[in-house]
Amino acid sequence: MFRRREPVPFAFLAEADSFRSNVTPPPRERASIGQIAGRWLLGVTIVAGLVGSVILAMPALSQDQPATQTQQSQASDGH
Repeated sequence: MFRRREPVPFAFLAEADSFRSNVTPPPRERASIGQIAGRWLLGVTIVAGLVGSVILAMPALSQDQPATQTQQSQASDGH
């Protein structure tokens, strides 16, 4: 790599290649059986909650009933 003759602000950026480390980080630790089971259980719980909330909300979201439905009580039937 060539050197510049003029002064460069932040000269350390121009020479950054010489400061790179050749040390590789250690390999990641493998997850234990308990951690894998916990992640799986958490995922299943979240999905089940979302599915359950959609199932419970379906009657409120359905438009089968007319909007101007009137209900009469048994007292007004004249019995």
